[in-house]
Amino acid sequence: MQLTDARDYQIIFLALFLVLGIGTRDWTLNPVFIVVTIITCIFTQVFCVLVVNRNFFHQQEDNQFSFPLSWGVRSALITSLGLNLLLRADSLPTIILASVSAIASKFLFRFGDKHFFNPANFGIITALICSQDGWVSPGQWGEDWWYGLLFIGCGGMLLQRIGRWDTSAVFMAVYAGLEAVRNLWLGWTWDVYFHKLANGSLLLFALFMVTDPRSIPNTTEGRIIWGAIVALITFYFRNYLYITTAPFWALFILAPLTPLIDKLLPGNRFTWQSGS
Repeated sequence: MQLTDARDYQIIFLALFLVLGIGTRDWTLNPVFIVVTIITCIFTQVFCVLVVNRNFFHQQEDNQFSFPLSWGVRSALITSLGLNLLLRADSLPTIILASVSAIASKFLFRFGDKHFFNPANFGIITALICSQDGWVSPGQWGEDWWYGLLFIGCGGMLLQRIGRWDTSAVFMAVYAGLEAVRNLWLGWTWDVYFHKLANGSLLLFALFMVTDPRSIPNTTEGRIIWGAIVALITFYFRNYLYITTAPFWALFILAPLTPLIDKLLPGNRFTWQSGS
């Protein structure tokens, strides 16, 4: 069977990463939390489509009703897998809060026909702000080199299909360059530098979150500027404010500027091959 929608590949890759994390990194994830995250994201997606899209039911000539072909379930599943991979919590209410807010953000925060917050990132930040038991573990993947190769290989296949290599490449190049300059300035050994870059959560962010084609700028020029600014904010937050979750905060803060970049550098909005 040939997959025609890039989101199908993303679902497979993220599910693979989740299985690997549980199986090889001894993650103590509660299976109930995983299931609740997936169900809550999908339920919230369907509910929001019903509420927001008043023309959800399409009147046919024979006065019968039919459902639209897509309810955005793929995107909801991707969001739920992203939350399961990155967010940790001690209670179900925090997981539900993150899941509901992640999906709802697509419908609440829009400019024209485009949402500008990455859903999973919005859910993570909501949990960090509004709960006492939500956190992100940047070092949960350790430093095994094969994880990095796997992430880059899978992420590369996905980005080739959606054409968003520019965003990931600029983000990593600017961030790695800034870290290299700082490392030289402070006279540290290069193992410190590679330790900062050998971070599974950072790679997942760079390959699967900051490249979300539906919420980032539409044009190549806009995405280059976008990726560079996200990297600059990440570098500053991590090294001078000592925020371990710096990439997620950087993306969250910069997200509302996406409409402005799209206005200054107009381009065609990305659409998935299957339409939704």
